[in-house]
Amino acid sequence: MSLDFEELDFQNTAMGEISLRRRTEPRLGVDVYEVKLGDEFLMSSLFTAGEIALTDLGLKACAPGPLDVVVGGLGLGYTARAVLDHPALRSLLVIDAMPAVIDWHRRGLVPLGKGLATDPRCTLLEADFYARVDAPGMDPAAPEKRFHAVLLDIDHSPRHVLHPAHAAFYSADGLRRLAGQLHPGGVFGLWSNDPPDEGFRELLASVFASAEAHVVEFDNPLQDRMATNTVYVARV
Repeated sequence: MSLDFEELDFQNTAMGEISLRRRTEPRLGVDVYEVKLGDEFLMSSLFTAGEIALTDLGLKACAPGPLDVVVGGLGLGYTARAVLDHPALRSLLVIDAMPAVIDWHRRGLVPLGKGLATDPRCTLLEADFYARVDAPGMDPAAPEKRFHAVLLDIDHSPRHVLHPAHAAFYSADGLRRLAGQLHPGGVFGLWSNDPPDEGFRELLASVFASAEAHVVEFDNPLQDRMATNTVYVARV
């Protein structure tokens, strides 16, 4: 039997102290993996519906054919895992600025880690996602490459960012630079912890050919109620 609580890793990063914890949730009888940045909870393996829906909704909007996909933000790996499970997936580039997070997967400290790190279709890139958007190409090994979908799950929402430097991305100019990394007809998907923001959806629609906000509902067993995330899907 596992311990009721373990801190699996703790590291100082440029954005603050990040920790990976595993605990047993007695009400559910399951192990829960959690990531904290400072005093703030970033993610939990109890709540993955939004991360998976980001993949499902984003890739559903893509045209048929082999897909080359970027995921911004590795986290516990649920978005990336859902991408790898898509039958049309050809290649996946996962970009995360925190070497600790990539290390957790390569060391198998998180449940999905080894499967992602060893899949030949998947490249884990330690880099600033927002800097890669501004670069000639998102993949430094193939700067001419364009993608069929970019799925982003880093900030809490477009208005609640983890670092002030991220805010510039959620502007018309930032979104245009992202659109330039996509094939014609390509898709940008964005996870948000906030309710749909009509102002941001309209901003997306001013840059992309179409933009929708989808509410993803899921059960929160700790609070005995339903909870929601938002997934924005925009198409070039």
